[in-house]
Parts: sequence; C-alpha cells; structure tokens
Amino acid sequence: MRYAGPTPRGKRRAGAGGELARPRGRGGLLSGIEIQGLTKTYRGGQVRALDNVSLSVRPGEAFGIIGPNGAGKTTLLGCLLGLLRPDAGRIAVDGRPADDLAVRCVTGYLPERLVLDRWMQGLDFLAYHHALAGLDPARRREEAAAALERVGLTPADGRQAIRRYSRGMLQRLGLAQALLGSPRYLFLDEPISGIDPAGVMLFRRLLSEMRQRGATLVINSHQLDEVERICDRVAFVKGGKVQSIETLEAGAAHARVLRVRWGTSSDPRAVTPERLSVFGAGVGASLEEVKPPEARYRVADDDGAATLIETLLAAGVRVIEATPESGRLERLFVEPGKEGAK
Repeated sequence: MRYAGPTPRGKRRAGAGGELARPRGRGGLLSGIEIQGLTKTYRGGQVRALDNVSLSVRPGEAFGIIGPNGAGKTTLLGCLLGLLRPDAGRIAVDGRPADDLAVRCVTGYLPERLVLDRWMQGLDFLAYHHALAGLDPARRREEAAAALERVGLTPADGRQAIRRYSRGMLQRLGLAQALLGSPRYLFLDEPISGIDPAGVMLFRRLLSEMRQRGATLVINSHQLDEVERICDRVAFVKGGKVQSIETLEAGAAHARVLRVRWGTSSDPRAVTPERLSVFGAGVGASLEEVKPPEARYRVADDDGAATLIETLLAAGVRVIEATPESGRLERLFVEPGKEGAK
C-alpha cells in the first residue's frame, strides 16, 4: 500500500502515465537497493527470522524472493519497506535509509494480506490513497478512475463497496493502489494470489510496462513459473539466510529432465528406444524413459537441451514440443539426495 505522509518539497511525483519520479542517492546517482548484514529476531532473540542477509538489487531490475514457508521472506520485505526495524545490518535505497520520506514517496507496495477499508467504494479508496501519496488533487478523480481501468475493473466496480469485492477484485484494487503515481520501486508480496488466468496475464503485462519505464520490482511469490517469467534474478531464502542467488538467463548450468514429444511424420526407425538412447548419449544426454510419442531425457544445461533437439531433428525425429519437466527454480526446494523422488 502507498505510504501515508507528506511529499517532501521539490519531490512531487508523476501522475498516472507520467515519467517515473527519480530520487537521487547521497552521491546524486541511482544505486538501487543494498542490504548488508541484515539480521532480525523475534521473541527476545529466540527466533532468528533473518540471519546476516546481504544482497543487492540493481536499478530497473526485477528481483524475486522465493523460499519455503517461514523462510523470512515477508520479514525481509518488511525491513526493505522500513516497516520493521532490524536488529543489525544496513539497508540503503539509492543511498538513503529505507524509511526516508524521499524513498517512501516513490515506493508502491502490494501486501500479501489485503486489509482494506471495506466500507469504502473502490474509486473512493483509490482517491483517498492518491491524496495520501501527495499527488495532484486537480487530477485525483481522473487518475483514480484510470487506475481502476488499468487493472481491469469497471466504473461500476468502482462504485461498489469493497466488502462486495471478490478475492481477485481485491487483488486488482490493491495493485491499482500500489501503482498510483508510477512508483520507481514496487514491492509485491504474493501479487497473483487468488487471481484468475486473465488476471495473471494482466498483472504480467502491467509489471512488464513498469519495467519498461524503469521501475525496480521486488517480488515475493510461491508462483515459481511467474517468477521465472518476470524476474532477472532470484534469491532463494531458507532459515533466514540467502542460500543462493540465481540468474534467470539462457545457458543456465544445471541438470534437469527434458520431455520431448514428436509428430507422426517422424522416421519410425529413429524413434525406437535404442536409437533415441544412442542420439542422447552422443550429445551427453541420458534417456530416462520412452512412452511414444514422448521421451524423457536428462540434460546438463540449456546448451545440452538445444544440442539434443538439433540432433533429434537431424536424425528424422520431428520434434513438435520440448519442455522441462520442472522449472529452473523448483530444484532449489528439493532436498539433497531427493531429486527425482516421486
């Protein structure tokens, strides 16, 4: 949700559709988010939610935070937003503290648990937060209505009391509020929870638009396929620690199972288990299973998958589909020694 509080003099934010506001760091440059040695405990230090976390988010990057329940992801977001005070460590957003007003004025937030003013109408709710954000009052109703339309809510929806909204409509309204003023930093905690497929595609498009305009996104989500679609890098958090940071780009160097399906026009001599096994072995891939018209291969990385497909096509196997059996990020949740367990 947008932060309540005055807009610092000279830091007026852009309206809907305008250019992103750009607060400068202490040195006058945009430096993104820097976290150093962040520790946060609860219950008098008995529960260590975050344990010496250090990472950075580059300006204009989409950065994902994933991990099992209770890993410390939401606590990390709370610290990044300045809502929680860490026990130790440092957070800087463009060189400023996370709770600096100049940072808050260009920050949007969609929480996981939406607690909205249920008696308000949707349009009035957005107008209210437009005022809290210190945006131009002369454009308030216009920009609130535009925000509704942007997330796929109708004028009739805007006239309804929020208590009548479905779970998906609440999520859309929450995103509309977070996008008011075109924030430079956007923090999203389970943004597509309760959203139907059409809503998921809408959210994906809106986040892509924000990225194209230079916004920095930090996304906490269990929807790993969406994280893979949207994010440049992902931090895997477990037990309050950052276990790894993954770069989501071609050529990822990790093994996985590739499911290959071929068409009926394939050379029948090429799709026997024996020949399929030979084709795989020749490029360093092992054949796991054959159930015509599909085969499962274990490949070393993206390059290995591409080479396997090229080999199969050259041998007369008319590959019509090749998909990984699991996403790149799912392997992070598999305990060592249990990969492939059913």
